[in-house]
Amino acid sequence: MQSPTLPPSLLRALQRVMRPLVRLMLRKGVTYTVFADLLKEVFVDVADREFRLDGKVPSDSRISLLTGVHRKDVRRLRSEGEPSIVALPENITLGAQLVTAWTNSQPFCTAAGHALALPRLASAGGDCSFDALVATISTDIRARVVLDEWLRLGVVRIDEHDCVHLEAEAFVPQKGFDEKAAYLGHNLHDHASAAVHNLSGEGQPFFERSVHYDALAQGSVETLREAVAKEGMQTLLDFSRLAADLENLDLASTEPRQRITIGLYFYTEPTDPDSTTTPAP
Repeated sequence: MQSPTLPPSLLRALQRVMRPLVRLMLRKGVTYTVFADLLKEVFVDVADREFRLDGKVPSDSRISLLTGVHRKDVRRLRSEGEPSIVALPENITLGAQLVTAWTNSQPFCTAAGHALALPRLASAGGDCSFDALVATISTDIRARVVLDEWLRLGVVRIDEHDCVHLEAEAFVPQKGFDEKAAYLGHNLHDHASAAVHNLSGEGQPFFERSVHYDALAQGSVETLREAVAKEGMQTLLDFSRLAADLENLDLASTEPRQRITIGLYFYTEPTDPDSTTTPAP
């Protein structure tokens, strides 16, 4: 039985949030036992890092009291060392930097910010080639290695003239489960962090808004899907260009650095026929 001090509205929200994650776990063979062990590790780590008193490292007993995890499990998990906060894989970080340069920097894009098709080799395109693009970000990685990886992920294609075309206006792999899983963790973590911060009522709230309709026909849904794909992507690209410009200006600053995530998503599913639908005003 749940403690009467726990807000029922919060428990219902957590239950709803977990449904798509449980759906993914069941599809991929992650059982409740495996997830419960993983969740213990997260509970212990968050309590250890973020719920300290006067900056002091909490005892095993205090973490057990906070989390409900048995003290022997707390001791075992802490003895194994702190779990690392996993960042995006290096190939994704590099890919995002390259796509930003391709869509924002001359001579790789038009004045409107649209990526140009680039000759694959510097011998054919000189400073406006895929070789040159990679060299602007890193001289340690060969352009051929990047190209092969991007072809595998569906980020680019090569035409009959040996020119490289960007297939996505942002680095979002179309293939590669590990890469997609990395984005799942990154994007859902940051979205959830913004929502949790706003629910706490502490400090300046983050922008986190959405619109909802529940009585649309399939044709209308497709119209909206296309509009979000086109106009939403353009909005994100505009923010990306602004962020890139500001980051260049900040290079000379000695202020502590911060990272940001700006997201946009679209989702649809059949309306529950038992629910009452009221057209939005």
